[in-house]
Amino acid sequence: MAQKVYGKITNYRTGPKSQASKVCLIEFEGFDSAGLAGKLIGKKVKWKNETTSFLGRITGLHGKNGMVKVRFKHGVPGQAIGTAVEIIS
Repeated sequence: MAQKVYGKITNYRTGPKSQASKVCLIEFEGFDSAGLAGKLIGKKVKWKNETTSFLGRITGLHGKNGMVKVRFKHGVPGQAIGTAVEIIS
């Protein structure tokens, strides 16, 4: 059985005048370079709280230190920042 991979939502993707609540920047444990994080592109991610869960997909890299961009189907709430996500496939 495969080991579960967890990450932490660090922030929304932001621009000069707006922020995108559907796109989050996530840092995964053990993926500290762009080469390692590049292998995660295309995988599905799940953020879950007590009542609902949000599904997203890793769409690309953010910088060279292993952070990735995840586009969720629906915008995640502000309470999600700093909490854990899990790769489901």
